[in-house]
Amino acid sequence: MSAITVERLSKRFGAVTAVDDLSFEVGEGTITGFLGPNGAGKTTTLRTLLGLISPTSGTATFAGRPYHKLSEPSREVGALLEASGFHPGRSGRDHLRVLATAGGIPASRTDEVLGLVGLTEAATRRVGGYSLGMRQRLGLAAALLGDPRVLVLDEPANGLDPEGVHWLRALLRHLAAEGRSVLVSSHVLAEMAQTVDHVVIIARGRLVAQSSLAELTARTGQRVRVRTPQVEALRGALAAWGATAEQAGPDELLVAGASTEAVGRAVADAGIVVYEMRLERSDLEAAFLELTTSEGVLS
Repeated sequence: MSAITVERLSKRFGAVTAVDDLSFEVGEGTITGFLGPNGAGKTTTLRTLLGLISPTSGTATFAGRPYHKLSEPSREVGALLEASGFHPGRSGRDHLRVLATAGGIPASRTDEVLGLVGLTEAATRRVGGYSLGMRQRLGLAAALLGDPRVLVLDEPANGLDPEGVHWLRALLRHLAAEGRSVLVSSHVLAEMAQTVDHVVIIARGRLVAQSSLAELTARTGQRVRVRTPQVEALRGALAAWGATAEQAGPDELLVAGASTEAVGRAVADAGIVVYEMRLERSDLEAAFLELTTSEGVLS
């Protein structure tokens, strides 16, 4: 059974459909990137999953159970939606102790998670004096407090410096290696490409793609970059082979729908001078832009 299952989920706010018949799964022991342009419905989906919003239709469950039916939710699911909701006059340690008491979690666990997120030295400081990055770490500590098997994180790298982002990546990989499942939403695609195993991409509240990261970048194709002083001649020769090319510079074309071998044959047949030709494989950012732009929702 999947750790998280979203099945035909829809959420409407009046005349606005924020999530539209959305279905996807998150496997056990994996990190799944939940991606989409602004306004795609990511946060609404996560809030519905965590029982903060009631769905219009469909279901969102953890191992087959909705959040409100989990017997010990803080021990089963850890969540970070935004780094807020802290009492500014309370210390980081006291904030976690309040949560631990409410969740029936031993107080000793607070110092464990403070160490895990790098806040041991700031444990007695008032949260009102924390930076945004420190509040993010405290939010992560709260999510980890019950030692849950599933984590739902919305923009967890927000406010972290480069060292903090590197630390977060290592932490998530470590948690997944322990068999935990992580669903993480982020706009930092370059970082997601180094962190996640699978991706779920939505646009206008609808599913655009769900696959492993490797499958996604392979499926969205590759392009051949060609430098030549005969751009228009090469464009015509490629068209005869059924390939499309877009201008990438004064003497450059990006060719889609053709291998380097096919481009080479077109060049040889037409007697065109080529300065450089190289294969460019799609990365997560390119795949994301291609998929979301095709949906007409790029923002």
